[in-house]
Parts: sequence; C-alpha cells; structure tokens
Amino acid sequence: MKRILPLLAIACCATLLPGCASGPKFSEVKSSFPPLAEENGRIYFYRTTVFGAGVQPAVKLNSQKIGTAKPQGFFYADRPAGNYEVETSTEVKRRLSLTLDKSQTRYVRLNISMGFFVGHVYPELVDDQTGEKEICGCKYTGVK
Repeated sequence: MKRILPLLAIACCATLLPGCASGPKFSEVKSSFPPLAEENGRIYFYRTTVFGAGVQPAVKLNSQKIGTAKPQGFFYADRPAGNYEVETSTEVKRRLSLTLDKSQTRYVRLNISMGFFVGHVYPELVDDQTGEKEICGCKYTGVK
C-alpha cells in the first residue's frame, strides 16, 4: 500500500501537467498584437490556475466559439462596441454579460469551481488593474 500511494501521486501529476497552456507569456507577446481599430474594443480571456486542469471548456462570445479555457492560458477577441455574452459550459452553462466601448480593454477571468461530476468554469469580469496584473503569468493560447 505504501508503494502504491507515491505511484498514484505521480500518475495524477502526469495527467494534469499536459493540460496547462504552452506558449509565450503575456509580457513577451503583448507588443506583437495588432493595435485596436478605432471602432473596436479588446476583451482578454484568461485562466490563472491549474486546479481542474482536465476541465477545458470552449469559451463562446455571443454563441460563437472563440477559444478554450486552458489552465494558465489567455487569448483575446477584438470586437465592435456593443453588448456581449460570454458563455462556458461543462455540466452546466455559465454566462456573463458585458458592455464593450470603443477603444476599451476588458478582462474576463475564467474561474473554476467544484461541480457534481466535473468542475465548472465560469467567466468573471474583473477591473483593469486586476486583469493586467493576473494575466502577466499566463501563456498565449490564441492564433497569431
């Protein structure tokens, strides 16, 4: 029994690590993003924790898939000013409504909580200061 526990711990860690985002950190790639068009705003989506690494639902913006909630990963979407709904779905759907203004940058943190069968990833709008600080350790998972 004492031999099995360390092996189980190693196996659990090995299955969680591949789920983490890989790619350049935010600070390394931020300057390469195109400038915003005058009529657009930018929404950053990011997930800071590796907790629940196997749970990586699609992230939808107004019902269109725009990315995946990868642990320690981020991506962004440039959109015209207007009202938007962010949705993630595992065994339940979680939604967030937000308004985006021209030239505005918004930050949506993708949090995870315990569910009945699997964890739930839910979107949360955070203030600019919090978003700018937390996204720095995340790795880019979007397409350049």
